[in-house]
Formats: sequence, C-alpha cells, structure tokens
Amino acid sequence: MKVLQVDGSMGEGGGQVLRTSLALAAVLGVPVRVYNIRVKRSRPGLQHQHLESVKAIEEMSHGKVEGARLGSTEVTLYPGKISGGEYSFDIGTAGSITLLLQAIMPLMVAAEGEVKVRVRGGTDVPKSPPIDYYRFVLRPLLSKFNVELDLDLIRRGHYPRGGGEVVVKVRRNGALRPVDLVRAGRLIRIEGLSHCVRLPAHVAIRQARAASEALSGLGVPVNIEAEHYEGRPDPHLGPGSGIVVWALTENSVLGGDSLGEKGKPAERVGREAATSLMQDLLTGMALDRHSSDMLLIYAVLGSGVSRLGGASLTSHASTVVELIKIMAPEASISVEGKPGSPFTATVKGLGLL
Repeated sequence: MKVLQVDGSMGEGGGQVLRTSLALAAVLGVPVRVYNIRVKRSRPGLQHQHLESVKAIEEMSHGKVEGARLGSTEVTLYPGKISGGEYSFDIGTAGSITLLLQAIMPLMVAAEGEVKVRVRGGTDVPKSPPIDYYRFVLRPLLSKFNVELDLDLIRRGHYPRGGGEVVVKVRRNGALRPVDLVRAGRLIRIEGLSHCVRLPAHVAIRQARAASEALSGLGVPVNIEAEHYEGRPDPHLGPGSGIVVWALTENSVLGGDSLGEKGKPAERVGREAATSLMQDLLTGMALDRHSSDMLLIYAVLGSGVSRLGGASLTSHASTVVELIKIMAPEASISVEGKPGSPFTATVKGLGLL
C-alpha cells in the first residue's frame, strides 16, 4: 500500500500536524510518513509529549511505528486494526493530557465497543486546552456527533511537576451524525469552574469573582464555582490554578480559559478567560477558537454534510483543513472566511463511522 507523505512543517508546523496525521491514518487504515516534524521549533523533533502520543496511537491501532524516539524529525505509521478495551499511558511530569487525548480520541470513536483510557501527566498546563474545557465544552459538542465522552478527573497536574491523572471512556452510539453548528443562537447562561491547588482558597475565589464581574454585562445568569482544598487534604503536587468559563447557547457551548502563573494576579486570570469567551460570543458563531479545529475530523469520518461555524480561523484550524485534503481527498471540505476571522466549514463526510 502506498505510504502517504505529510510535511510536518506545514501550517502551524507543531505537534498538531503529527497528532492529526497519525490519528487520521490510524482510523483510515493507511500508512503515513510525517517528516520535518517541528523543524522550526527551538527544540526540533519529537519531545516526550509527542512521543507518548505516537506510542499511544501505535498501541491502540495495533500498528508499527518507525522513528519513534526523542528528537526524531520523521515518523512512519503502519496502522493495524483498532480495537476497544482498556489502555494506560503515562506522559511523565507535566506533559499535556488533553493533547494526547486529542490524538487518540478519533481512534476511541472508531473502535467497536467502549474504550477506557487512563492517562497521567498535566491536566492544566500552558499551550494546551485545560481538562475542564474537555469536561464542560468538548463533551457536549461531541454528543451532537453521537459520541459519548465520560471523563473522570482523578487528580490535577500543573506545570512543572505534573502528577495529574484522568480516566476517559468513549463510546459511539451507532453511526456518527452530521451536525449543523454554524450559529450559536440565543445566549442562555454562563457557567464556570475556577480552581487552585496547593494555594490559598482566595486564589480560586478571586479568579471566579473577576470573571463573573467581566461577564455580568451579558444580561444572563452567571454561575462560576470555586474549587479549592484549603482546610482539607490536597492530593495534588501543585501549586497551580486556572479557570474555564463556558456559555450555553440555544445551539452550542463555547468556552474560554486561562491559567495562573507566578506573579500573575488572580484577577487577571479570571478576566482573561472571560475576555476570550466574550470575544468569541460576539462573532455569533457556534464554536469558539479552540473547538472548531478539534471537531473537523469527526465531521470528515461521519456521513452526510456537516457545517461548522468558528469564531476564528486559527492556524490550527487551517492546518487541519489542509491535512484532511491531503489524507482524505474523497471527503469534500470547503471554508468560507479569512485567517483570524469568523469562518464556516462545510464538510461532506466519508461515511466511515
């Protein structure tokens, strides 16, 4: 069988090209060679985070990978048959759990029967979606595709110590459904979760209060909870904090998030998450700047025509679109919108799942 060739420096040129290419290849059952992996980065090639994603896809697809080593700029996957069951992956330290899940969730959806995965690493770390975004934003969006995501947060892990742990179950209830997620529709309410570990309770409370104040002008109920461990056992390595806020609308769910860091006031953390959410809500589109690129792959693998409206055509979304055109040319995908602006993607799926 011909091996597909993907230039890992295309688009945003980071780990997403690798994750998406291997995930698509595994589900489609076609071998792929990804070269020039992260060659434009200060530390080129595979880092621990990427290596664990590669190994996870290899294991779950019962395939064979060549080039899976630290610093490698080239990887080839020969996928086998994806099967359900239980798996366990340890990224080490604070490697992003959500980015690994992003790589393997298409395989979990493709598997016959339920798949259960335990992952250890970082749940709330820079340059990746926080775990609460998956729990409260991505989960209800996936349900529209007929995918049931059950995520149990055992322990949070922050940079640099990590130590987080989650257990994820994914089940596809029949065939993937096409979706029409272009406009958000009427705003109903705002919810959120602010947390801190190995820090005083007031950090989480102040983050929540600042976000609530910033969102109060939207004219809908706002309820942001504060999660802290002051006065009771704290099982986390920490320290760390963060907040995710999400908007429930007539047709969709949109999210915004921010992480705390040393020297960054809690109020700023809360306002950042609120500002991100409000900016995306103002576009009127159904999907925020993060979820649009995450959902494209499910529209491609399903049947029928799906329409996705995103608040911003990010480099990540553009990269996924180009990868789909390379790896699944039988699918039809068109995008209306300019980079950095609201966009609509129309996808005619492969009917594979």
